[in-house]
Amino acid sequence: MTNDISLTVLQHVEEEPAGVIFEYAHAAGITCEAVPVYETNEVPPFSSTHLLILGGPMSVNDGASYPFIEQEKRLIRSWMAKGRPLLGICLGAQMIAAACGGEIASCTREIGWFPVEACNTGILPGFPRVFMAFQFHGETFSLPAGADLVCRGAQVPHQALVSGSALGLQFHLEPTPGMIRQWISDLPSGEQARVMEETSRHIQGSHERCRLLCERFFHACPEGFTWRPG
Repeated sequence: MTNDISLTVLQHVEEEPAGVIFEYAHAAGITCEAVPVYETNEVPPFSSTHLLILGGPMSVNDGASYPFIEQEKRLIRSWMAKGRPLLGICLGAQMIAAACGGEIASCTREIGWFPVEACNTGILPGFPRVFMAFQFHGETFSLPAGADLVCRGAQVPHQALVSGSALGLQFHLEPTPGMIRQWISDLPSGEQARVMEETSRHIQGSHERCRLLCERFFHACPEGFTWRPG
């Protein structure tokens, strides 16, 4: 990893930071900047080599209420045109799909830990074929032309997609237990207890997979990159 790698993070709500990804980046000496688009409602100019787009409660279809949505989709297309490394999580994955021509629609609401199958293991080396992942979403994406399905789920089939330099994960690898506790604070107490008990069993594996993902992401060349193995 070289010293000229830098990361910009587009953060859509205060409660959804980059979590373990930020921890990994700081430990590796990577310059990081979190952009609070929930405060400015726009995407400012930046000059990093790598881009991470996080989740949020809004829908990609809410562009009339959130001007940054169309800005992010344009940004995604421009990054992909140059092969610049891009990772999207939850809403970020849906942004990638929409920017490439996919549709975003309501789906079975998933909150908590669910099994996910890696159906394209070359994109995520080191991941097991089936693993538990934390979910917190009520919408899903269709697979746009030119994109490949990377992971699938039983209730929500499209769990990850790849297109050139962009990888989108519908599920979360990055949250800490504290982040998850905050996200589920509106659930009934019994549901909260169940999710946190499952978190205690699955969080270590999730963080190990997050670090594997970070190693691949941050070793990507700043231009001309593709997630697909050559």
